[in-house]
Amino acid sequence: MNRISAAVARIQPSATLAMTQRVGELKRAGIDIIGLSAGEPDFDTPDFVKEAAIAAIRAGKTKYTDVGGTVELREAVAAKFARDNNLTYSRDDVIVGTGGKHVLFNALCATVDVGDEVIIPAPYWVSYPDIVAYAGGTPVFIAAGAAQGYRISPAQLEAAITPATRWLILNSPSNPTGAAYSEAELAALGEVLRRHPHVMVMADDMYEHVWYADAPFRTIAEICPDLFDRVLTVNGCSKAYAMTGWRIGFAGGPGWIIKAMAKLQSQSTSNPCSIAQAAATAALNGPQDFLEERNETFRERRDMVVAMLNEAPGLDCPMPEGAFYVYPDASGCIGKKTPAGKLIDSDAALVDYFIEAARVAAVPGHAFGLSPAFRISYATSTEVLREACTRIQRACAALTG
Repeated sequence: MNRISAAVARIQPSATLAMTQRVGELKRAGIDIIGLSAGEPDFDTPDFVKEAAIAAIRAGKTKYTDVGGTVELREAVAAKFARDNNLTYSRDDVIVGTGGKHVLFNALCATVDVGDEVIIPAPYWVSYPDIVAYAGGTPVFIAAGAAQGYRISPAQLEAAITPATRWLILNSPSNPTGAAYSEAELAALGEVLRRHPHVMVMADDMYEHVWYADAPFRTIAEICPDLFDRVLTVNGCSKAYAMTGWRIGFAGGPGWIIKAMAKLQSQSTSNPCSIAQAAATAALNGPQDFLEERNETFRERRDMVVAMLNEAPGLDCPMPEGAFYVYPDASGCIGKKTPAGKLIDSDAALVDYFIEAARVAAVPGHAFGLSPAFRISYATSTEVLREACTRIQRACAALTG
């Protein structure tokens, strides 16, 4: 009677959302906790986007839309891909979903069968392997640690590909590390992919506009145009436009994949929220100058957080090229003991110690497939980040052994 499906039994709850929930519970209990686990900009949604949503409500745009998104939004997405990425998609080559996660879920569930393999560089966003497992596929991990900039090499990719490989997932800039592939690095991976025409590429570009490198952001379908028909380019409004709660993600890709995703979506969520779609259309078509202004704030926070964490005994924090996360290596803390005598034998134990002793919440590295480390989101105020890093410094300094 109390039996869940085999597909659901294969997956775990999202570790990042679980930590965010834990922080909420602690705050409701009156505990002074700084939560740095949520990947959510602290900026507000731009006013012109809000006004577009209000206008849509007043105009009665509160009905069902096309399953894959309104014509206006799909055209705006196609224009965005042309403007920002030099990629040419028609509106029929574009689909809109209820957030980027939904788009990724639909893409994998529409194309992955039992026996298919999906290559996932580690550290990885927590949902990739579980979505693959839900679809019946097999995640194949490529470990890329701090020593190689959290980026896989062409040789590693070559070694991981088998006749069963269905997808390679490339997330650049990365959640959780902020690492980003350069144009040359993407071109080198493209050389490998040309030798394996059965492998498709999922380019998760959600953090495209949270970018700090001197060279412009590039995506693999742009760098390797001959691979265009094998690439699904995924993006959304959540991070760049501070629209996490609006739940709008989108993708451009080969028509057969887009149609399959729409077919699946027609039997699950149907269309995304009509009001959120109107807001997203305004976001993509409207002024973009505020993106760089916000990036400067993120850059200042990044520099401060990296500097302060590198002053904490036992931590080694690389400098990310994009996104709003840092992923410090915590090897120097493992094997030490807390003032209470508890052994820190894993990054999970270290994160628990930070919560208990420093009242700072992060996400342990094991959730992202590469330990010992932890992820901190610096998408919050400079004052809060400074206090959080000071607390972490004190907690690390108190470890002995």
